[in-house]
Amino acid sequence: MNGGDEVAAAPAGPPQPLEWKFSQVFGERTAGEEVQEVDIISAIEFDKSGDHLATGDRGGRVVLFERTDTKDHGGSRRDMERMDYPITRHPEFRYKTEFQSHEPEFDYLKSLEIEEKINKIRWCQTANGALFLLSTNDKTIKFWKVQEKKVKKISEMNVDPSKAVGNGTVASSSTPSSAKPILANGGWLEKSYSCPSNDFTFPAGGISSLRLPVVTSNETSLVARCRRVYAHAHDYHINSISNNSDGETFISADDLRINLWNLEISSQSFNIVDVKPANMEDLTEVITSAEFHPSHCNTLAYSSSRGSIRLIDLRQSALCDSHAKLFEEQEAPGSRSFFTEIIASISDIKFAKDGRHILSRDYMTLKLWDINMDSGPVATFQVHEYLRPKLCDLYENDSIFDKFECCLSGDGLRVSTGSYSNLFRVFGCASGSTETTTLEASKNPMRRQVPTPSRPSRSLSSITRVVRRGAESPGVDANGNSFDFTTKLLHLAWHPTENSIACAAANSLYMYYA
Repeated sequence: MNGGDEVAAAPAGPPQPLEWKFSQVFGERTAGEEVQEVDIISAIEFDKSGDHLATGDRGGRVVLFERTDTKDHGGSRRDMERMDYPITRHPEFRYKTEFQSHEPEFDYLKSLEIEEKINKIRWCQTANGALFLLSTNDKTIKFWKVQEKKVKKISEMNVDPSKAVGNGTVASSSTPSSAKPILANGGWLEKSYSCPSNDFTFPAGGISSLRLPVVTSNETSLVARCRRVYAHAHDYHINSISNNSDGETFISADDLRINLWNLEISSQSFNIVDVKPANMEDLTEVITSAEFHPSHCNTLAYSSSRGSIRLIDLRQSALCDSHAKLFEEQEAPGSRSFFTEIIASISDIKFAKDGRHILSRDYMTLKLWDINMDSGPVATFQVHEYLRPKLCDLYENDSIFDKFECCLSGDGLRVSTGSYSNLFRVFGCASGSTETTTLEASKNPMRRQVPTPSRPSRSLSSITRVVRRGAESPGVDANGNSFDFTTKLLHLAWHPTENSIACAAANSLYMYYA
């Protein structure tokens, strides 16, 4: 069998480490330029095709970018590959449009300000050339349609000034045209606010030339229209939204509840997970992130502040408080401290494209889980281990509560997440890979890179589990510089089909390729 041949050929070794290069930057800051709070990017998302990219910011705006390098040759990348067209260019994007998604609000019942910051963006299925996406702030989810509309313009006024025809009035040859100003629609004012003369009669053969303005629509403009608003369903701040593979439903999650919505119905939702105890003093954990399985419409996963991931099956019951599977790592004996629970809190989870693995990010590590193995993660990547001696300082300045996102490559061979000093890390997760790359969100991404010997992965059990570390000098980065906790790279996204990463450093969007 061919499958057996492929398995036999696998020992060729793990893929070679990627060499990352700078591609583009949008909203680059000049030296010394102060960043406005409303301009800081708070969400990044590629669509499924990878041809569009959306960002949201703290000012409630959504900015869309579209890919241009495939359009130059008039076809998709897949079409060009079929024609054996040499593809040498990396993904390039250009600004497409932007719109104001959310405005600041005030909840008068709770005396609470609701900020306009975009927490998450998710692309929906396209239809009839229009783009659809969901965006949410802390309380309200909106469903947007972005479509090209033809701009209708009057291209010419082909009216004979000497014999202007329009609105039932005809210029008399005995009346000087200067005495009767002609209007843009071909008529004129007899007097101030006067009506056309009643003694006008149509000639027997009719009017020989009735002239009308010519309307053309050569130009197009992008129009964003809010199709639906899903509101008043969450008492706590929304931290996640996720589309279902059925194309009809999506979930929204806050600290204590997960709701299931139909895209077509904004007036009601179904509460499918509720972890709120009868007495709030008994609350031990909150929901931090939730995502649907990429292909099984009945399966979703959500993470908690205690470092666990629960897989639930919507077929089991209407209220899915009991999980189908629980994934958590047992803490080592004697390692418990004041910060244990804080740093164990999972800030983001992502399903791999194949649906077999889940990537999770807590404060210190990235963990890769196999949904068929709930005894522990199959791989652990150390991201912030060098910060362990500084946890007290990080707690004092609230940095320990920063929520870093994570992402996987489309082929599932690599994972990535952000760090401080505008750094992000890429790890190889294929069997036997020791790839560990630290990059800086700047035009010279390899500036922070220093040659370090690759560390062998350590086998933790008979099942393949590896622990890999990034640059780990205590308190300093790879070049020995002190770390800057005010500049942090929280948001990033991996292109669904190519090795291209988009990441946000404050108000700037950086893109890299390999």
